[in-house]
Amino acid sequence: MVSQLIIQAMEGVPMVAFGDDLQQIVETALADNHVSLQNGDILVLAQKIVSKSEGCLVDLNQVKPSAEAQAVAKKVDKDPRLVEVILSQSQALIRQVKGVLITQHLRGWVMANSGIDASNVNSEHGQDNILLLPKDPDSSCEILRNGLYKSLGVDVAVVINDSFGRPWRLGTTGVAIGAAGLPSLWDRRGDLDLFGRKLLTSQQAVADEIAGAASLLQGQADEGRPIVLIRGLTFPFKDQPEHCPASDLVRDIKEDLFR
Repeated sequence: MVSQLIIQAMEGVPMVAFGDDLQQIVETALADNHVSLQNGDILVLAQKIVSKSEGCLVDLNQVKPSAEAQAVAKKVDKDPRLVEVILSQSQALIRQVKGVLITQHLRGWVMANSGIDASNVNSEHGQDNILLLPKDPDSSCEILRNGLYKSLGVDVAVVINDSFGRPWRLGTTGVAIGAAGLPSLWDRRGDLDLFGRKLLTSQQAVADEIAGAASLLQGQADEGRPIVLIRGLTFPFKDQPEHCPASDLVRDIKEDLFR
C-alpha cells in the first residue's frame, strides 16, 4: 500500500440542475482547477449533484400522505408528506422515535429518512423540494467512468458518497453509495499480519474509506465542493476481483446481529 495520497477538492463547481451533463460538469471542473486526469485516479462525487442531475427531486406540495404516513409522522413528529416520500423509498422501517426515523432504503442501506433531505436543495415558485438518492448509484458511477474514458482516454474510478450517521457514535461520515473501477470491499482474508498470522475475518471497506476522506474536503454546509480527486491509491491484489460495486458493502440481513 502507498504511504502518501493527494486529495484535492475542485473549486468553483456551479449549482447543478436536472438535465445537466454530469460528465461535462466534471470535465469543466477539472479544467478550471488545472487538473489533468491520470490512470488510476479516483473521482468522488457528492450524492446531491448526482441526484440533482438525474432529477431526483420531489415537491412536497404535490404529495398526498397516506394513513400510514400520517400515523408514522405523528409518532416521529415529522411532516406527513415527507414521511410519505420516505416510505416510498424504504423497504422497512427500522426505528421510530420522536425526531428520528431510521429506514432500510430500497437499495439496502440502513439510514435516517431513506437518505432524503432538503439541505442545499433549491425551491422556487412556491415549491417545497426535497432530494432523493440516485436510483442506481453504481450504474451512475459506471456511466461516468466509461464516459471519461471515451472522452479523455484515462482509466479512473468513480465513487458517489453520502453522509451517514453511525448507531453507536455521534456525527456523520462519508459513506460510498455507488462505485465503479475499484474494489469497494477488499477481502484481506488469507493475508498475513506483521507476525505471520493469517487474517481470518478482515475485509476492508475501501470505498467507504475513500468516501470519508473526500467528505473532509466536501464539507457539510456551504462549502460548495462536491467533486474531489484522490490520486496515488493502489492495491496489491491477490487472486480476487479488482473491481466490485458499492452494493457489495451492504451486509446481508442474515448476518445482521442487531435485527
